[in-house]
Amino acid sequence: MTPVKVLLIEDNLAEARLMRELLKESPVKQFELVHAQRLQEALDRLQENCFDVVLLDLTLPDSAGLGSLIPLLKAVPSLPIVVLTNTNDDDLALEAVRQGAQDYLVKRQVNSGVLIRSLCYAIERKQVAEALKTVNQALEVSVQERTAELVKAKEMNQFKSDFASILSHDFRSPLTTILLATGLLQNNDQKLSQEKKFAHFQLIRSAINDMARLLDEFLLLSQAEAGKLKCKLIPMELELFCHKLVEEAKLSTNAKDSILTFHCQHGDRLHGSVWDESLLKHILSNLLNNAIKYSPAGGQVQFELIVEEKTAIFRFQDQGIGIPQADQAQLFQPFFRANNAEKIPGTGLGLAIVKKCVAAHSGEITLESTVGMGTTFTVTLPLIKGIGDVCPIFLQSVEQL
Repeated sequence: MTPVKVLLIEDNLAEARLMRELLKESPVKQFELVHAQRLQEALDRLQENCFDVVLLDLTLPDSAGLGSLIPLLKAVPSLPIVVLTNTNDDDLALEAVRQGAQDYLVKRQVNSGVLIRSLCYAIERKQVAEALKTVNQALEVSVQERTAELVKAKEMNQFKSDFASILSHDFRSPLTTILLATGLLQNNDQKLSQEKKFAHFQLIRSAINDMARLLDEFLLLSQAEAGKLKCKLIPMELELFCHKLVEEAKLSTNAKDSILTFHCQHGDRLHGSVWDESLLKHILSNLLNNAIKYSPAGGQVQFELIVEEKTAIFRFQDQGIGIPQADQAQLFQPFFRANNAEKIPGTGLGLAIVKKCVAAHSGEITLESTVGMGTTFTVTLPLIKGIGDVCPIFLQSVEQL
């Protein structure tokens, strides 16, 4: 039979001998008593050995009253404590029980049966309390996880609702264009010149491209929301890639009235770097096109790539309408648009996609903006030289997105 290990904290040697003798009278259990005369001595013993229960006198040379109980509860919160008190200390003993002790005994009333029963009950009560505590903690975690799931489900439902609304609204315009253009081509084929026919086909092609772009944005954002957005790194000539994006932007209708410039600092450090081409294109194209779209005619749009030893910094600066301070915190939420941008076409998906793509690249994005003066977006991405140099933390974070 494994003995019950009791730590007795009692400065009175006669009382300690009495407790030892009373425990020897137990008919069913064996008790092993270790005696400490001071609180500090007991705390040291608790560091060195394991005990099943503590028997604590509330009046000690180096501590008294609840001042003896509190350090024990902090040192061994899962260990049951039974306090010993004199007859005039009942109120103090009851307060000790309220604060965490399992039971209390009045010294003059203690006999073998009372002592053994109190110690055994204290151990059982503490074990039950600890088991309940564990169950409650598990329930709390479960509730938090379920709450998070419900919040996520609510967000997804809202996303689907917004998706349906935006889809209905933004698809109607290109679909109308396609219907009108095809109708004119069908009903007036003989009357239309080749130039007119070409113009109508261009309208149809442009409308189809708009719909395809919108579907791509929804698909990408849906993948990100579902945690399925992956970062696939390949070697790229980043500076050349940026130049091509700028040239493509210059050909767009919105960019014809803007002064668009690109500058790269320390591009030689990019040699051997790897990137996700698709994610990077979403990041840079969205920010570049936004800078153009929200700039006035003749406004300057500056795109700068600054390459440092461990990071690549992409900076987009415009002289556009700016973003109200009150809207900046929500700017990366899907479907959100700033109050002063309502008359400018857009879905509110671009910056949400940028944020997700930046996160997939283990980077960060910041903005500075003043209404009427312009906006600067800064994207900082880690500079990775070859797949073998990607650190495990980066790979893990990528897989979890």
